Amino acid sequence: MWVKPAQAFEFRKKRISAPDKYRAILALTKMDILPREIEKGVEILKKGGVIAFPTDTVYGLGADAFNATAVERIYEIKKRPRHQQLPLLIADIKQLTTLANPIPEIAWFLASRFWPGGLTLVLPKTDSLPVYLASGPTIAVRVPNHPVCLALIQHLGNPIIGTSANISGQPSVLTAEEVGQQLGGKIDFIINGGECPGGKESTVVDATHEPPVILRQGIMPSDEIDKAYKEYLEVNSEVHCYRL
Repeated sequence: MWVKPAQAFEFRKKRISAPDKYRAILALTKMDILPREIEKGVEILKKGGVIAFPTDTVYGLGADAFNATAVERIYEIKKRPRHQQLPLLIADIKQLTTLANPIPEIAWFLASRFWPGGLTLVLPKTDSLPVYLASGPTIAVRVPNHPVCLALIQHLGNPIIGTSANISGQPSVLTAEEVGQQLGGKIDFIINGGECPGGKESTVVDATHEPPVILRQGIMPSDEIDKAYKEYLEVNSEVHCYRL
């Protein structure tokens, strides 16, 4: 059955559901990550702690996004200027509507194409977001493609801060050992998940307008973003023809 392009957008949004918990557990077993490390990390997050964890790009520094004290600690640990907002990690595209509104169709399209993965989208924030998360009109969000951070988010039940686990201005790190060298005893726990597979930070794209603008080139190549945008325009063209 032929599906109208407008319906195709809806299909893509539904298709990206939360990663199956049991598949994540199997993946963790293959990586030799002890479940108790994840449990410990979640307990620390629930108590307002700050932890480091592996992602699909580089090692992340995280806290419960809705704990203002924990978020402030991340700024202090990283020595990050307060005007630089911290990106958020979510486990499921369904969580996006609690953080961003309105969500442009181009954002849904890019999310359907590249999430979970190394693309961070800058979107209009919801009015309900606390000022300490987003003092400006936008928020940066990503669904990572790594079982450890996905498990942390799922078990915490909230988005987590997902900034790189390094001092601002210093190179991003790919191993737990490198996290320890830079951050030492400043954080509460480091989950040792081996070397991060990506080796590079996520690509940040402003999707608040068209065409989308790459704010930071990272692991997602710019030509892939350009290709996706061209496909999006083709779909929109088909929608227009259908309506005529």
